[in-house]
Amino acid sequence: MARSTPERKALRSLVWLLVIIVALIGANGASVAFNNGAWTPKLALDLEGGTQLILTAQLESGAQPSQEQMDQAVGIIRQRVDAAGVSESEINTQGGTNIVVSIPGSPDEATLERIRRSAQLEFRPVLAADLASQSTIDEGADPSASPSPDGTGPLPSASDPSVAPSASAESEAAPDGPAEEGVTEENPAPTPSVEPTDASDLNWISPELQERFEGFDCATLDETGTNIAPRDEPLITCEEQGEQDIKYILGPVEVTGEAIDGATAGLVPSSTGATTNEWGVFIDFDGEGSQQFRTVTERLVALQGVRNQFAIVLDGRVISAPQTNVAITDGNPQISGNFTQESSQTLADQLRFGALPIGFELQSSENISATLGISQLQSGVIAGLIGLLLVVLYAFGQYRALGGVTVASLMIASVLTYLVITYLSNESGYRLSLAGVAGLIISVGVIADSFIVYFERIRDELRDGRRVDGAVEAGWRRAFRTILISDVINVIAAIVLFVLAVGNVRGFAFTLGIITVIDLVVVALFTHPLMQLVARTPFFTNGHRLSGLDPKALGAVYRGRAQFRPSVEVGATKKASSSREAQKRQTIAERKAAQERGEGTDA
Repeated sequence: MARSTPERKALRSLVWLLVIIVALIGANGASVAFNNGAWTPKLALDLEGGTQLILTAQLESGAQPSQEQMDQAVGIIRQRVDAAGVSESEINTQGGTNIVVSIPGSPDEATLERIRRSAQLEFRPVLAADLASQSTIDEGADPSASPSPDGTGPLPSASDPSVAPSASAESEAAPDGPAEEGVTEENPAPTPSVEPTDASDLNWISPELQERFEGFDCATLDETGTNIAPRDEPLITCEEQGEQDIKYILGPVEVTGEAIDGATAGLVPSSTGATTNEWGVFIDFDGEGSQQFRTVTERLVALQGVRNQFAIVLDGRVISAPQTNVAITDGNPQISGNFTQESSQTLADQLRFGALPIGFELQSSENISATLGISQLQSGVIAGLIGLLLVVLYAFGQYRALGGVTVASLMIASVLTYLVITYLSNESGYRLSLAGVAGLIISVGVIADSFIVYFERIRDELRDGRRVDGAVEAGWRRAFRTILISDVINVIAAIVLFVLAVGNVRGFAFTLGIITVIDLVVVALFTHPLMQLVARTPFFTNGHRLSGLDPKALGAVYRGRAQFRPSVEVGATKKASSSREAQKRQTIAERKAAQERGEGTDA
C-alpha cells in the first residue's frame, strides 16, 4: 500500500479540524435548542452580578461557633456549589456566625437547596409513632388503599421505603403490629424508673415526653429546633407524607453522617436485581459506621411494630423510616422513598461532601450587582486585542509572509476557544470572570510561542541546505517535541493552580489550561498542515524575499544578542584572511559543525 503524500496528510488533518469545529457548533446549537443555552458564554459574579445568600449559625442559646466549624462549613458549602455546576462563586464568613454565599446569575431551587441544607444526617430507632395520622393496610392490599375498618394491619411508610443490603440479600416480611393510638401492644407504656439499656428501649419515653408527643404539631417543626437537638436524647419529629404528616418519638442517635464514606444517587433495584423506576440514595459507610449499622439492624430486625423501623433524620426531619427486614452487614444501605432524580442527587451530594458541623438558617437572599461590570470586560477585551495586534505586527516583521500563517492559526484558535468556553458555560455551568479573560489574553503569547519555535526550526533546516518542503517536515519533527513539552508543563501548572487556588484565580488557571490544550490541537491540525501546503507553492519554494524563507537572507547564523557571523558561503580569499577571527567568535556547536564538514581549525 502506497504511503500517503504530505499533501494528503495535510488535507486529512484539516478535515479532522473541520469536523471538530462543526461538532462544537452542533453541540452548542443543541444546548441552545434543548437546554436553554446561549451562543455567548455566561459571565461570572464580578461581571454580571448574581444572588447573595446569608446563612446564620443555629446553636443553643448563648453558644458561639468556633472558627474551625465555620471554616469547615465554608469548605463543605463550596464543594456543594461546585457539585451543582456553578463556578466562580464566592463563599466567605462574616461576623463569626454568618456565611455569605454569592452565586453568579440566578441559581435554580435545587442549587439553593444544596447550599442551605445543613445535611445533618442521623440514624435513630423509632420508639413510637402517631399511627392515627397515617394510612394502614391489610396484608396483601394495595399500599395506596384506605386503612381497614378496624384500623389494624402492618405499619407501612406512605412512600413504602426500604432499607436493603446487597442485591443478593433476601428480605423477610416485617411482623405486623396493631395500629392503635396511645398505649398499645405496639407502643406499650414505659417504666420511667428503669434506665434504658439501648436506643430502642421504651424507657426513654417519660410521661413528660409522652405528653409533649401527644400535643406536638408537625406544622411547628421548623420552630422547634429539631436540627440542633442533642444526639444522646430522644427526639420528637415528623415525616412529611403528602397531606398528612407522621409524628415520631425517636431514640438517641446510633449512627451519624460522619461515618459515611460516600453516597451516590441511582435507580433502586428490585428484589430480583432488576432496575426499577424508583430513585434512591446508596450509602457507603466507613469501617466503624458499618459495624455500628450492623449492630443496630441486628437488634431492630428482632423487634416488632414501629420499633422495627429505623428513622433516617436529615436536619431534624425524618426523610424515611423504613422497616428493617434483614441485618445489613456490608455497610451499604440504600435510602428509598419519595425521591426524584434531582432530589436524590441533591441528597447524595450533601452526604458525600459531609454534613455541616453546625446547623444554619437562611437569613436573607437578595440580588447583587456586578462588582466590576461590563466596562471592565470591555477593557480586558481591548487589552487582548492590543496584545494580539502587537503579536501580528511582530510576526509579519520577523517572518514576512509566514506571519499570515500565524494570523490564520490565531483565528482558528480563537474560534475553538470561543466554542469550547460557550459549550462549558451551557453544559457545565462555567462562567467567564475577569481573571478568566486575563488567562485568555496571556494564552495568546503561549500560542504565538509555538509558532515561533516551529518557524525557527524550519529556518534552521534551510540553513543546513534542505529544500523548503523537506525543511518543513524535518522542522516539524524537531519543533513538535519542544512544543509538546512546553505545553505539558503549562497544563501541569494550570492544574496545580486550579486545585490549590480558590475564587477567581481558578478561573485564570482554567482558561490558561484550556487554551494550552487548544494550542496543541491548532499546531498539529492546522499550522503544520497549512505549512505543508504552502511550502509547495512557487512563492515559498523559490524562496521569495518576502516569503520569510529566503535561503540567501538566512545565510547568516544568529549568535544571540543581535550578533551575526558571516555565512560559510563567502569568497575563499576573504574566508582565509578572517578564519582565525571567525573561529574565535564561533560557538562550541558551530566549531563542532565545522569539524564535521572537514574545515578544521587553526587555533
